[in-house]
Amino acid sequence: MKEGLITLSQEQLKTFKVIHSFIDKSITRQQAAELLSLSTRQITRLKKGILQSGAESLIHKNTGRKPAHAVSDETKENVLSIHSKPEFREVNFLHFQDILYEDYGIALSYSSLSSILKKSGIESPMKKKIRHRTHRRKRKAHSGQLIQIDATPFEWFGTSIKYALHGAIDDATGDVVGLYMTQNECLFGYFEMMRQCCLDFGIPQSIYSDRHTTFRSPKTGQLTVEELISGKTVNLTQFGRSMHELGVDMIFANTPQAKGRIERLWVTLQSRLPVEFAKRGINTLTAANEFLANYRFQYNEKFSVEPESDSLFVPLQEGIDIDEVLCIKHTRKTDNAGTFS
Repeated sequence: MKEGLITLSQEQLKTFKVIHSFIDKSITRQQAAELLSLSTRQITRLKKGILQSGAESLIHKNTGRKPAHAVSDETKENVLSIHSKPEFREVNFLHFQDILYEDYGIALSYSSLSSILKKSGIESPMKKKIRHRTHRRKRKAHSGQLIQIDATPFEWFGTSIKYALHGAIDDATGDVVGLYMTQNECLFGYFEMMRQCCLDFGIPQSIYSDRHTTFRSPKTGQLTVEELISGKTVNLTQFGRSMHELGVDMIFANTPQAKGRIERLWVTLQSRLPVEFAKRGINTLTAANEFLANYRFQYNEKFSVEPESDSLFVPLQEGIDIDEVLCIKHTRKTDNAGTFS
């Protein structure tokens, strides 16, 4: 319906006709309220508006106006243009929000960015499914009290080749204290990760790991009573021996869920790191580890929290060469000629 230059929608047209019927006394106020599913008070207000301004009173005053705080069309086009770049194909919305601000100077709220992308048919790769939330274990009170360590294989460079990222995260603060990537999960990767932790943060009180043979001999707990009585023991692994020399306790988890802090870290890094690598053209282990050396501090600035109490990290003592601890050591016997194999 048009009244002058006023255009009414179907809903507004229905309202206009019902109120006119009420004005003409064809129906009662209560009947008008029931027809429009409104209160009688609202019917009175609509009647007053139509008598004073006609059908124009049914149109919201902001109709056709763009809010002063609305994102400009130019900004929307820039955002979509940036998102169309190949390196941002799998970026999640929260990470993309950071990239827009840090790299392009575009500051948008998460809701505004999400609205722009979704209206263009783009869904976040990190879109969460509704699921039952389990109770999370309370964080340790002191930083350095417990460090969770693990490694995860992933296609970090967007190829079909997987590389293993070794990581360590502080349970109290969420600080990533070590990150190192190698071809496969290995002792060298864990040594390099722990080197970063000891040099940059200090020696932790304890480490929480899975039961991988790097940390725990498969013979642990398998000795018979007779063997235990005879004094037989299970040798420490090279990693276990190095932690023993540093005075670090080792705790072994029975399930991945038990060390949920680092499992959630992998979810975040598997979403963010491939994008960061693609942005910089990083596709080799050497270049990746050079980037990770600084990236973990940037990550900590954004995601870490304050601990409840003082740090339990112990600074590396003077005179201790970390390279002589985080290494492979073997005991050998020499023969009569003074040689050994």
